[in-house]
Amino acid sequence: MKKAYAIVALSLFFLAACSKSDEQPNPNEDAYLHIPDPHFETVLVEQGIDTDGTVDQQMLRTDAEKLTYLDLSPSGKFGDIADLTGIEGFVNLKFLAASGQKLEEIDLSANTQLDTLYLQANYLTHIDLANNPNLLLVNAESNELTSIEGLSEATQLKKLYLSFNNVENLQLDNPALELLHMGQNLLTSIDISGAVNLKNIFLISNALTTVDLSQNTLVETILLSDNAIQNIDLSHNSNLTHLYISSNVLTSLDVSNNQELIDLRADRNPTLSCIKIGSGQEIPTVSKSDYQELNTVCE
Repeated sequence: MKKAYAIVALSLFFLAACSKSDEQPNPNEDAYLHIPDPHFETVLVEQGIDTDGTVDQQMLRTDAEKLTYLDLSPSGKFGDIADLTGIEGFVNLKFLAASGQKLEEIDLSANTQLDTLYLQANYLTHIDLANNPNLLLVNAESNELTSIEGLSEATQLKKLYLSFNNVENLQLDNPALELLHMGQNLLTSIDISGAVNLKNIFLISNALTTVDLSQNTLVETILLSDNAIQNIDLSHNSNLTHLYISSNVLTSLDVSNNQELIDLRADRNPTLSCIKIGSGQEIPTVSKSDYQELNTVCE
């Protein structure tokens, strides 16, 4: 009987040992990144980044960690990339370009060093950049974006390109931002009061009825044509040189405080008959409709 108990105990010991052995992490899992998209990996192989030279759904993590610059945009000859799983291993990336692909989603939460991001001409509906505080430039034009989160974390962001998307509302709290492209969206409201260093604002072809520019005192170029703007206050924008505000529903327009203005486009505003200018103010280029006049006094 004692012998039987000893055999049972020994068997249980070996079973426990085997179980613990099974729970040990596979060192290969830590050494390799999973790259399920063959087109993504093909580009990595062709560029000499994936050093094993084989499209086998994996690459050495150390290969990824060496990179600070990755341009996937010219990959059309290898097929379009639909899945960037594995990008999380490129933890030292500062520059990433993945334009003209078939991406519907992207997770950049592990790429905390990014400062330049090109994602235009994909099928993205949402981007979260909360873990990318070092961004200086973001270009996600020509996607299907309805929202972009985490932008406020990018306090050094200087250039933002989001034209040709489906964004309806946007608030920007980016004090370093100098250039904003948001044309051809569905914007009904935008708050740029926190972007105090904006110099160039492109918002053509949206559904905006008004824009508050009172905090954007450095702005030089404003493109607002093809919206539904009813009124606009430009009294705080003395550096303004270019104003495109055609095809709106303005009832009044006062540019008398904008003495640096050299290009004004205000035609096709059916209810705007008089544009107020300052005494002696000359604007070299003016585009207006026949029923509109420039005058120092507008009733």
